[in-house]
Amino acid sequence: MADDLPQRRQLNLYVAISQVGMEMVAPIVVGVILDRVLGTAPWIMVGGTIFGFVGGIMHLIALVNRLGRSDPKSKPRDES
Repeated sequence: MADDLPQRRQLNLYVAISQVGMEMVAPIVVGVILDRVLGTAPWIMVGGTIFGFVGGIMHLIALVNRLGRSDPKSKPRDES
C-alpha cells in the first residue's frame, strides 16, 4: 500500500495537467461552434481563445504553487 502512494500522486498530477489542457481547448471549440451557428466568425472563437488561455494559465500557476508547497523533497528558501 505504501508503494501505491507515489503512483497515485503521479496519476493525480497527470490528471491535473490534462485538465488544464482541456480548460484551454474547450472554450475554443465552443467558440467555433457558436460562430458557425450565429454567423459571427471569428469573434466568439477569439474570445474563447483568450478566456481559455487566461483561465488555463491561472490554473497552471495555482497547480505549480500547490505542488511547490507539498513537495517533500523541496528545500525551504533562505529568506535573509
